[in-house]
Amino acid sequence: MLDKRTFITQSLTLKVNPSGYNPLVLKLDEWDRYLDILCKNRLYQKEAIITTLIYLFGGKYTSIEKLVEENYSQNIELRERYKTLSDYHKKIQLPGHLSATLDLATGTGKSFVMYGIAQIALGLGMVDRILILCPSLTIEKGLTDKFNELNNDPYLAGAIPIDAAIKNPTIKDASTTISEGDICIENIHAAYAKAQSSIQDSLGFGKGERCLVLSDEVHHAYNVIDSTNDDAKFIKKWKDFLINNGYGFKYLIGLTGTCYVDNEYFNDVIYRYSLRDAMQSGVVKMVYYASKDEIQNEPNIKYQKIYKNHQDNGSIYNQLKPLTLLVTKDIRIAKQQFVILSEFLAKQEGVTEEEARKKILLVTSAKEHEHNVKIHLPSVDEKENPFEWIISVSMLTEGWDVKNVFQIVPMEERAFNSKLLIAQVLGRGLRLPHLYPNAQVTVYNHDSWSSKIKSLVNEILEYELKIISTVLSKGERAENFHFDLYNIDYIREETLKETKETQVFDYRKETIRLQSQTAEFNTFTEYENINGQTIIKNYNVKKDTEPVAKIVHKIHEEFISRKFEGIALKLKDGEYTTNSIPKETIERIIRNSMEEAKIEGDELTIANKQTILSAFNTLLRKKPKSITFKRKPTPYYLVSSKSRGLESISLGVLRRDASIFYSSDYVNDLTNDDLRVLFEETKEDRDFRGNCIEINEYLFKTPIDLVFSSSSPEEYFIRGLCKKENATIITAWLKSRNQSFYFIEYSLTRQDSTHTKKQQQFNPDFFILIRQDAIEFVVVVEIKADGDDSDENKAKYKYAKDHFSDLNRILESAAIQQRYIFHFLSPGNYTEFFDHLRNGKLVKGEFTSELDNLLDSV
Repeated sequence: MLDKRTFITQSLTLKVNPSGYNPLVLKLDEWDRYLDILCKNRLYQKEAIITTLIYLFGGKYTSIEKLVEENYSQNIELRERYKTLSDYHKKIQLPGHLSATLDLATGTGKSFVMYGIAQIALGLGMVDRILILCPSLTIEKGLTDKFNELNNDPYLAGAIPIDAAIKNPTIKDASTTISEGDICIENIHAAYAKAQSSIQDSLGFGKGERCLVLSDEVHHAYNVIDSTNDDAKFIKKWKDFLINNGYGFKYLIGLTGTCYVDNEYFNDVIYRYSLRDAMQSGVVKMVYYASKDEIQNEPNIKYQKIYKNHQDNGSIYNQLKPLTLLVTKDIRIAKQQFVILSEFLAKQEGVTEEEARKKILLVTSAKEHEHNVKIHLPSVDEKENPFEWIISVSMLTEGWDVKNVFQIVPMEERAFNSKLLIAQVLGRGLRLPHLYPNAQVTVYNHDSWSSKIKSLVNEILEYELKIISTVLSKGERAENFHFDLYNIDYIREETLKETKETQVFDYRKETIRLQSQTAEFNTFTEYENINGQTIIKNYNVKKDTEPVAKIVHKIHEEFISRKFEGIALKLKDGEYTTNSIPKETIERIIRNSMEEAKIEGDELTIANKQTILSAFNTLLRKKPKSITFKRKPTPYYLVSSKSRGLESISLGVLRRDASIFYSSDYVNDLTNDDLRVLFEETKEDRDFRGNCIEINEYLFKTPIDLVFSSSSPEEYFIRGLCKKENATIITAWLKSRNQSFYFIEYSLTRQDSTHTKKQQQFNPDFFILIRQDAIEFVVVVEIKADGDDSDENKAKYKYAKDHFSDLNRILESAAIQQRYIFHFLSPGNYTEFFDHLRNGKLVKGEFTSELDNLLDSV
């Protein structure tokens, strides 16, 4: 099946020839004892150091491209992943340098590897200086402390060869001049802000060629970080700093345990010690992740399971203080979770919220949490430290040396949907505590996430193959078929409008219909590790409940503070209009309702509580008002077809009900070699032949290389646009994207108890340009199935008709010769539509579709 391609990650690692150096020049054997003392029994560290030194200084390779070429000719997996060597070269992150990445799983000792590379490179005289870059002050401090510790180790010092060029490097930051024999450790924020460092003076003007640059957590430099804080802004410039700032750096090595740009594995890795390797060797904790979870969508139950896991860890690892880590996607969510967890712990443990907050450490890059990161986090493993729960933002918080994390909870499943982010989340809990060398970490994730974890730890890379549609930038079709559209925005002015009075609940039966409830029950979660072993944990959980007395008190207080509508409420003990209903009466109604629903006891679930409050609130509700918007159009602006942007379609979607239209000259249209090869494979595959539709290049009057249809109605409409008799009339046409091209706002009333209006946007499907008598007519078409008169389509139709009416009026007053005609269209009217196109009635406004009529009846 062509839809996906699967690779074993290790097969994409570049092999460095172990004999690719002259041992008389690069005297690595003299450093064997040194490496044995540094790395001890961690053989993978020694291998990573030696591999890197041979690659950088062996003389066989002059750039990353040379290593790639050697591997590409020998590795069939690389040739499968990259169809041409040129395509591989285009995707190298730091081209033209002796650059590469070391993939060492979090918790396996990257700092030892960096120190070994730095000391030996200086000792062999291959470079004069070492610059180590990292993404944060936390990591900078951790590296500096570790390097100073190793630098002062007498056993290591005694193992350095007697003729080493530099035996005792100075560890410093960039606040002073970086001299020969220095190892400078600096965070990228200070490194890029040249005014705050001496890097420019020490390494500028091409002096960087004799400097080895090691970038810790280098995935930050390669991934786009969508953030506005200062750290993120500087990290975005990290890659540019390495290759474009005039330093003349030659040697660039990155290290990370998350070698992914989203889900795509780095293509410059020369050594890999994977998460799976580390777990199976007992170097880090074994990970158990949730593979099946009976109940997932109730936050209170989720927190109870997390709490039970936390308590169990306290019993299992009783010589330590176990920690639970909750990971969020950003600072705002982290703060929200802090409040939610505080409230939960207070209720669960019978303490005040203030006491509960003392157990939770909030760790983010925000200024207000700086004290937590610098003071509390380094000692959080200690029993005397009061924190048991850590809430952290995923990005920008690497560098912890916390060993007591035994449970990790990613709080928003969709926020951690890439291998990069999953590996980062797991990495926070991998380090082993000395007292428990066989420790495990539980990841309480949504069970739909388990397959992603499994593919990560099983070292499987699965690429969903996608065809990309782009805007043509050259050639006759680009010259002839690009065109400009006009659009307008609106300023909305809110007004309040009274609506009809809400119907009051009938209390004469003195019951409210409640749902059956079970307050306490058993549920389970299944956890699986990388070896396929499973553990099933059973939990006794409780639904959130509230005492009847508290509900009665709340309703009674509402009646006292707000007089209800003057409608007589006739109950057994009297008639009520504006005076408060006695508590006894309220409780009687609730008890009657509970008896009818067979609910025993004095507690109600939150769902039943809300049902009761909603029923009583009909008496308290004032005559409702709804917000309406008066729209005032703004001046027009241009939208060029050249700005339509990229669009993609996966082969899995194409296999179902989608199609690709392409011109007979597609070879010249598709300028990306890799895309062209994939497309040719696709259209020749018998499973896709019927989904790939070739159009004569002279009839394919669109400025897009490939046009995707997502359904049969769209496919048949595009076929109609490309018929000779219709293409003769049409000047050009464009299929829009579903979003981010040409917006039309509309309001849709929510079909719930609130009946509020929600502002939304949609992009019409097609724009058809017809030049006639010095006027450009733009026929805008939204394609739907026959008879689709949903409320949403009615709202879209109404607002789009008003939109184009406003736009035509504005263009006419500005003497711009372009007019817009809008239609909802379905396959049942395609014949009439194209007939009216050919006879000229379409641009005269003499066509109405069945959907136009249905939707205009609102």
